Amino acid sequence: MPQDKFRGLDLNLLRIFDEVMAERSLTRAARKLALTQPAVSNAMRRLRDTLGDELVRRQGQGIEPTPLALALWPTVRDALQQLQTALAPEHFWPEQANTTFVLAMADATAAALIPGLVDTIERDAPGVSIRVVPLATRDPRRLLDDEVADMAIGYFPAVLADLTARSQAGEAVAYAHQRLYDGEYVCVMRRDHPLATGPLTLNRYCAARHLLVSFSGRPYGFIDEALTAVGRERRIVLTVNQFFTAGRVVASSNLLTVLPRHFVDVTGIADELVWRELPLEVPTVHVDALWHKRRRQGASHEWLRKAIVRSANSGPTPYAPHTTVNSEPP
Repeated sequence: MPQDKFRGLDLNLLRIFDEVMAERSLTRAARKLALTQPAVSNAMRRLRDTLGDELVRRQGQGIEPTPLALALWPTVRDALQQLQTALAPEHFWPEQANTTFVLAMADATAAALIPGLVDTIERDAPGVSIRVVPLATRDPRRLLDDEVADMAIGYFPAVLADLTARSQAGEAVAYAHQRLYDGEYVCVMRRDHPLATGPLTLNRYCAARHLLVSFSGRPYGFIDEALTAVGRERRIVLTVNQFFTAGRVVASSNLLTVLPRHFVDVTGIADELVWRELPLEVPTVHVDALWHKRRRQGASHEWLRKAIVRSANSGPTPYAPHTTVNSEPP
Protein backbone atom coordinates (compact mmCIF):
# COMPACT_ATOMS: atom_id res chain seq x y z
CA MET A 1 0.00 0.00 0.00
CA PRO A 2 1.40 3.46 -0.88
CA GLN A 3 2.31 5.59 2.15
CA ASP A 4 -0.25 8.27 1.29
CA LYS A 5 -3.06 5.71 1.27
CA PHE A 6 -1.91 4.24 4.56
CA ARG A 7 -1.86 7.66 6.22
CA GLY A 8 -5.48 8.12 5.20
CA LEU A 9 -6.60 4.65 6.29
CA ASP A 10 -9.38 4.59 8.88
CA LEU A 11 -8.03 2.13 11.45
CA ASN A 12 -11.60 1.31 12.54
CA LEU A 13 -11.88 -0.59 9.26
CA LEU A 14 -9.25 -3.01 10.52
CA ARG A 15 -11.30 -3.77 13.64
CA ILE A 16 -14.27 -4.60 11.44
CA PHE A 17 -12.09 -6.65 9.08
CA ASP A 18 -10.76 -8.63 12.06
CA GLU A 19 -14.25 -9.44 13.31
CA VAL A 20 -15.48 -10.41 9.84
CA MET A 21 -12.53 -12.76 9.43
CA ALA A 22 -13.06 -14.27 12.87
CA GLU A 23 -16.79 -14.85 12.33
CA ARG A 24 -16.69 -15.59 8.58
CA SER A 25 -20.03 -13.82 8.44
CA LEU A 26 -21.02 -10.18 7.98
CA THR A 27 -24.17 -10.72 10.03
CA ARG A 28 -22.41 -12.26 13.02
CA ALA A 29 -19.63 -9.68 12.83
CA ALA A 30 -22.19 -6.87 12.86
CA ARG A 31 -23.85 -8.42 15.92
CA LYS A 32 -20.53 -8.72 17.77
CA LEU A 33 -19.59 -5.13 16.90
CA ALA A 34 -23.05 -3.74 17.74
CA LEU A 35 -23.34 -2.38 14.19
CA THR A 36 -25.83 -2.89 11.39
CA GLN A 37 -24.98 -5.26 8.59
CA PRO A 38 -25.05 -2.42 6.00
CA ALA A 39 -22.50 -0.54 8.13
CA VAL A 40 -20.19 -3.56 8.15
CA SER A 41 -20.67 -4.07 4.40
CA ASN A 42 -19.85 -0.42 3.78
CA ALA A 43 -16.72 -0.65 5.93
CA MET A 44 -15.52 -3.72 4.02
CA ARG A 45 -16.19 -1.93 0.72
CA ARG A 46 -14.05 1.03 1.84
CA LEU A 47 -11.24 -1.33 2.89
CA ARG A 48 -11.48 -3.17 -0.44
CA ASP A 49 -11.16 0.13 -2.30
CA THR A 50 -8.11 1.07 -0.25
CA LEU A 51 -6.33 -2.26 -0.62
CA GLY A 52 -7.38 -2.98 -4.17
CA ASP A 53 -8.55 -6.49 -3.28
CA GLU A 54 -11.96 -8.11 -2.91
CA LEU A 55 -10.95 -9.49 0.55
CA VAL A 56 -14.06 -11.67 0.98
CA ARG A 57 -16.55 -13.38 -1.33
CA ARG A 58 -19.96 -14.75 -0.46
CA GLN A 59 -20.07 -18.53 -0.09
CA GLY A 60 -23.31 -20.19 0.99
CA GLN A 61 -24.44 -18.64 4.26
CA GLY A 62 -21.01 -17.18 5.00
CA ILE A 63 -17.98 -15.71 3.29
CA GLU A 64 -14.71 -16.99 1.84
CA PRO A 65 -11.57 -14.85 2.37
CA THR A 66 -9.22 -14.13 -0.52
CA PRO A 67 -5.54 -15.12 -0.28
CA LEU A 68 -4.63 -11.51 0.57
CA ALA A 69 -7.18 -11.42 3.40
CA LEU A 70 -5.82 -14.68 4.83
CA ALA A 71 -2.26 -13.36 4.63
CA LEU A 72 -3.17 -10.00 6.15
CA TRP A 73 -5.41 -11.16 8.99
CA PRO A 74 -2.79 -12.59 11.41
CA THR A 75 -0.82 -9.33 11.31
CA VAL A 76 -3.94 -7.21 11.78
CA ARG A 77 -5.20 -9.36 14.68
CA ASP A 78 -1.82 -9.36 16.42
CA ALA A 79 -1.48 -5.58 16.05
CA LEU A 80 -4.97 -4.96 17.43
CA GLN A 81 -4.40 -7.26 20.41
CA GLN A 82 -1.02 -5.71 21.18
CA LEU A 83 -2.60 -2.26 21.05
CA GLN A 84 -5.40 -3.39 23.36
CA THR A 85 -2.86 -4.85 25.79
CA ALA A 86 -0.85 -1.62 25.79
CA LEU A 87 -3.90 0.61 26.33
CA ALA A 88 -5.78 -1.66 28.71
CA PRO A 89 -3.32 -4.12 30.32
CA GLU A 90 -4.88 -7.34 31.50
CA HIS A 91 -4.79 -8.04 35.22
CA PHE A 92 -5.06 -11.58 36.47
CA TRP A 93 -5.66 -12.48 40.09
CA PRO A 94 -5.74 -16.28 40.21
CA GLU A 95 -7.78 -16.44 43.41
CA GLN A 96 -10.55 -14.35 41.78
CA ALA A 97 -10.36 -15.64 38.20
CA ASN A 98 -13.04 -17.72 36.49
CA THR A 99 -11.13 -18.22 33.24
CA THR A 100 -11.28 -21.40 31.15
CA PHE A 101 -8.08 -22.50 29.42
CA VAL A 102 -8.09 -24.95 26.51
CA LEU A 103 -5.07 -27.23 26.14
CA ALA A 104 -4.43 -29.58 23.22
CA MET A 105 -2.41 -32.65 24.20
CA ALA A 106 -2.27 -36.43 24.05
CA ASP A 107 -3.54 -38.58 26.90
CA ALA A 108 -0.01 -39.56 28.00
CA THR A 109 1.01 -35.90 28.19
CA ALA A 110 -2.12 -35.10 30.17
CA ALA A 111 -1.30 -37.92 32.57
CA ALA A 112 2.08 -36.29 33.24
CA LEU A 113 0.94 -32.68 33.55
CA ILE A 114 -2.70 -32.43 34.57
CA PRO A 115 -2.42 -33.79 38.14
CA GLY A 116 0.11 -31.10 39.09
CA LEU A 117 -1.87 -28.46 37.25
CA VAL A 118 -5.04 -29.43 39.13
CA ASP A 119 -3.14 -29.14 42.42
CA THR A 120 -2.15 -25.58 41.48
CA ILE A 121 -5.72 -24.68 40.51
CA GLU A 122 -7.25 -26.11 43.68
CA ARG A 123 -4.69 -24.30 45.82
CA ASP A 124 -4.33 -20.95 44.03
CA ALA A 125 -7.13 -20.52 41.48
CA PRO A 126 -10.30 -22.41 42.45
CA GLY A 127 -12.42 -20.63 39.84
CA VAL A 128 -10.18 -21.54 36.90
CA SER A 129 -11.19 -24.41 34.58
CA ILE A 130 -9.10 -26.50 32.22
CA ARG A 131 -10.48 -28.15 29.09
CA VAL A 132 -8.22 -30.69 27.40
CA VAL A 133 -8.91 -31.40 23.72
CA PRO A 134 -7.30 -34.19 21.64
CA LEU A 135 -4.09 -33.39 19.82
CA ALA A 136 -4.67 -34.91 16.40
CA THR A 137 -1.66 -33.44 14.59
CA ARG A 138 2.09 -32.91 14.90
CA ASP A 139 1.57 -29.36 13.63
CA PRO A 140 -0.94 -27.57 15.88
CA ARG A 141 -0.37 -24.09 14.50
CA ARG A 142 -3.80 -24.00 12.86
CA LEU A 143 -5.43 -24.76 16.24
CA LEU A 144 -3.56 -21.81 17.74
CA ASP A 145 -4.29 -19.51 14.80
CA ASP A 146 -8.01 -20.24 15.04
CA GLU A 147 -7.93 -19.98 18.86
CA VAL A 148 -9.31 -23.49 19.20
CA ALA A 149 -6.68 -23.97 21.92
CA ASP A 150 -4.72 -21.58 24.10
CA MET A 151 -1.71 -23.88 24.04
CA ALA A 152 -0.62 -27.15 22.45
CA ILE A 153 1.71 -29.48 24.31
CA GLY A 154 3.51 -32.35 22.63
CA TYR A 155 6.31 -33.48 20.35
CA PHE A 156 6.63 -31.01 17.45
CA PRO A 157 10.11 -31.46 15.91
CA ALA A 158 9.19 -30.34 12.40
CA VAL A 159 7.32 -27.28 13.66
CA LEU A 160 10.18 -26.14 15.89
CA ALA A 161 12.71 -26.71 13.11
CA ASP A 162 10.59 -24.59 10.77
CA LEU A 163 10.22 -21.80 13.35
CA THR A 164 13.98 -21.81 13.99
CA ALA A 165 14.75 -21.64 10.27
CA ARG A 166 12.30 -18.76 9.76
CA SER A 167 13.72 -16.86 12.71
CA GLN A 168 17.30 -17.32 11.50
CA ALA A 169 16.23 -16.07 8.08
CA GLY A 170 14.92 -12.87 9.68
CA GLU A 171 11.25 -13.68 9.20
CA ALA A 172 8.65 -12.72 11.79
CA VAL A 173 7.66 -15.80 13.78
CA ALA A 174 4.14 -15.85 15.19
CA TYR A 175 4.64 -18.63 17.76
CA ALA A 176 6.61 -19.15 20.95
CA HIS A 177 7.57 -22.39 22.64
CA GLN A 178 9.05 -23.72 25.85
CA ARG A 179 10.67 -27.05 26.61
CA LEU A 180 8.85 -28.90 29.40
CA TYR A 181 10.54 -32.28 29.63
CA ASP A 182 12.20 -35.02 27.62
CA GLY A 183 10.15 -38.17 27.28
CA GLU A 184 11.57 -41.70 27.29
CA TYR A 185 9.76 -44.22 25.10
CA VAL A 186 9.85 -47.97 25.71
CA CYS A 187 8.53 -51.13 24.10
CA VAL A 188 5.46 -52.42 25.96
CA MET A 189 3.83 -55.86 25.84
CA ARG A 190 1.68 -58.16 27.96
CA ARG A 191 3.45 -59.72 30.94
CA ASP A 192 3.44 -63.27 29.50
CA HIS A 193 4.38 -62.24 25.94
CA PRO A 194 6.98 -64.52 24.29
CA LEU A 195 9.36 -61.52 24.09
CA ALA A 196 8.92 -60.58 27.76
CA THR A 197 11.96 -62.67 28.68
CA GLY A 198 15.34 -62.91 27.02
CA PRO A 199 17.06 -60.21 25.00
CA LEU A 200 14.84 -58.00 22.84
CA THR A 201 17.02 -57.90 19.75
CA LEU A 202 16.31 -55.78 16.72
CA ASN A 203 15.57 -58.94 14.70
CA ARG A 204 13.01 -60.17 17.24
CA TYR A 205 11.47 -56.70 17.48
CA CYS A 206 11.06 -56.33 13.71
CA ALA A 207 9.66 -59.85 13.37
CA ALA A 208 6.85 -59.11 15.86
CA ARG A 209 3.46 -57.55 15.08
CA HIS A 210 3.00 -53.97 16.23
CA LEU A 211 0.40 -51.44 17.36
CA LEU A 212 1.13 -47.81 16.53
CA VAL A 213 -0.20 -44.76 18.38
CA SER A 214 -0.75 -42.08 15.75
CA PHE A 215 -2.66 -38.87 16.50
CA SER A 216 -3.20 -38.11 12.83
CA GLY A 217 -3.95 -41.68 11.77
CA ARG A 218 -0.84 -41.83 9.60
CA PRO A 219 0.52 -45.42 9.85
CA TYR A 220 4.13 -44.30 10.25
CA GLY A 221 5.81 -42.81 13.31
CA PHE A 222 9.19 -41.71 14.64
CA ILE A 223 10.09 -45.34 15.49
CA ASP A 224 9.56 -46.24 11.83
CA GLU A 225 11.76 -43.33 10.80
CA ALA A 226 14.51 -44.66 13.09
CA LEU A 227 14.09 -48.18 11.66
CA THR A 228 14.28 -46.87 8.09
CA ALA A 229 17.54 -45.12 8.95
CA VAL A 230 19.11 -48.53 9.73
CA GLY A 231 17.45 -50.29 6.79
CA ARG A 232 14.76 -52.09 8.79
CA GLU A 233 10.99 -51.98 9.08
CA ARG A 234 8.24 -53.39 11.29
CA ARG A 235 4.77 -54.79 10.62
CA ILE A 236 2.06 -52.46 11.95
CA VAL A 237 -1.26 -54.27 12.12
CA LEU A 238 -3.24 -51.73 14.17
CA THR A 239 -3.16 -47.95 14.51
CA VAL A 240 -4.99 -46.11 17.31
CA ASN A 241 -4.97 -42.49 18.46
CA GLN A 242 -4.64 -42.91 22.23
CA PHE A 243 -1.85 -44.31 24.39
CA PHE A 244 -4.39 -45.66 26.89
CA THR A 245 -6.13 -47.67 24.16
CA ALA A 246 -2.76 -49.04 23.07
CA GLY A 247 -2.00 -50.22 26.60
CA ARG A 248 -5.35 -52.00 26.90
CA VAL A 249 -4.96 -53.74 23.55
CA VAL A 250 -1.42 -55.06 24.09
CA ALA A 251 -2.36 -56.29 27.57
CA SER A 252 -4.60 -58.89 25.91
CA SER A 253 -2.84 -59.59 22.62
CA ASN A 254 0.52 -60.51 21.12
CA LEU A 255 1.05 -57.01 19.73
CA LEU A 256 3.89 -54.76 20.81
CA THR A 257 3.53 -51.02 21.20
CA VAL A 258 5.68 -48.05 22.19
CA LEU A 259 4.58 -45.88 25.12
CA PRO A 260 6.12 -43.11 27.21
CA ARG A 261 7.73 -44.88 30.16
CA HIS A 262 5.96 -42.75 32.77
CA PHE A 263 2.60 -43.61 31.24
CA VAL A 264 2.90 -47.33 31.89
CA ASP A 265 2.58 -46.74 35.64
CA VAL A 266 -0.63 -44.69 35.31
CA THR A 267 -2.54 -46.96 32.93
CA GLY A 268 -4.20 -48.77 35.82
CA ILE A 269 -3.05 -52.07 34.32
CA ALA A 270 0.69 -51.77 34.93
CA ASP A 271 0.70 -55.20 36.61
CA GLU A 272 -0.44 -56.72 33.30
CA LEU A 273 2.30 -55.08 31.26
CA VAL A 274 6.06 -55.37 30.81
CA TRP A 275 8.26 -52.72 29.28
CA ARG A 276 11.62 -53.24 27.62
CA GLU A 277 14.13 -50.77 26.28
CA LEU A 278 13.92 -50.33 22.53
CA PRO A 279 16.57 -52.28 20.58
CA LEU A 280 17.64 -49.26 18.52
CA GLU A 281 18.60 -45.64 18.98
CA VAL A 282 15.70 -43.21 18.63
CA PRO A 283 15.75 -39.41 18.80
CA THR A 284 15.05 -37.81 22.15
CA VAL A 285 11.36 -36.94 22.37
CA HIS A 286 11.18 -33.34 23.53
CA VAL A 287 7.80 -32.33 24.94
CA ASP A 288 7.19 -28.64 24.29
CA ALA A 289 4.48 -26.11 24.98
CA LEU A 290 3.60 -24.10 21.88
CA TRP A 291 1.42 -21.00 21.78
CA HIS A 292 0.65 -18.04 19.56
CA LYS A 293 2.63 -14.91 20.39
CA ARG A 294 -0.51 -12.85 20.49
CA ARG A 295 -1.10 -14.56 23.85
CA ARG A 296 2.31 -13.94 25.39
CA GLN A 297 1.61 -10.56 26.97
CA GLY A 298 -1.65 -11.61 28.60
CA ALA A 299 -1.33 -11.97 32.36
CA SER A 300 -3.64 -14.99 32.44
CA HIS A 301 -1.62 -16.83 29.79
CA GLU A 302 1.61 -16.05 31.61
CA TRP A 303 0.13 -17.56 34.78
CA LEU A 304 -0.90 -20.66 32.82
CA ARG A 305 2.57 -21.11 31.35
CA LYS A 306 4.24 -20.87 34.74
CA ALA A 307 1.73 -23.31 36.27
CA ILE A 308 2.43 -25.85 33.50
CA VAL A 309 6.19 -25.49 33.93
CA ARG A 310 5.84 -26.13 37.67
CA SER A 311 3.73 -29.20 36.94
CA ALA A 312 6.31 -30.50 34.44
CA ASN A 313 9.12 -30.07 36.95
CA SER A 314 7.23 -31.91 39.69
CA GLY A 315 5.34 -34.51 37.64
CA PRO A 316 5.85 -38.27 37.25
CA THR A 317 8.77 -37.92 34.82
CA PRO A 318 11.94 -38.63 36.85
CA TYR A 319 14.05 -38.69 33.68
CA ALA A 320 12.80 -35.25 32.67
CA PRO A 321 15.18 -32.30 32.91
CA HIS A 322 14.39 -30.11 35.89
CA THR A 323 15.37 -26.98 34.05
CA THR A 324 13.31 -25.66 31.19
CA VAL A 325 14.53 -24.14 27.96
CA ASN A 326 12.82 -20.92 27.00
CA SER A 327 12.48 -19.57 23.51
CA GLU A 328 11.79 -16.19 25.11
CA PRO A 329 11.30 -14.79 28.59
CA PRO A 330 8.13 -16.31 30.14
